[in-house]
Amino acid sequence: QVQLVESGGGLVQAGGSLRLSCAASGSFFSANAMAWYRQAPGKQRELVAAITSRGNTNYADSVKGRFTISRDNAKNTAYLEMNSLKPEDTAVYYCNTKIQMLATVPGTRGYWGQGTQVTVSS
Repeated sequence: QVQLVESGGGLVQAGGSLRLSCAASGSFFSANAMAWYRQAPGKQRELVAAITSRGNTNYADSVKGRFTISRDNAKNTAYLEMNSLKPEDTAVYYCNTKIQMLATVPGTRGYWGQGTQVTVSS
């Protein structure tokens, strides 16, 4: 069983900062790509940032220069540092992780966290 536990959301004023964490736990071989998505009311879920196990990253254009994704492979944890927050960043943020269950079986399966609310007031 794999669990993703997110934390760090909250209410912040525009221009402020928040740091989200996503910890993967359970019995598995490795956590490969890790990513943050967000979904605002009435909108589709969108990719915010992603990071490979080697540390390669990519970002949505809307957050480039403001958000930073990182990870601690020893802890199977991903982080999203969010600076210069804007009201349009308000959304539920979800963590997604590609998990390889067994060393002898290639391929991964995606798991989602429960989501954490980020609200940016103007």
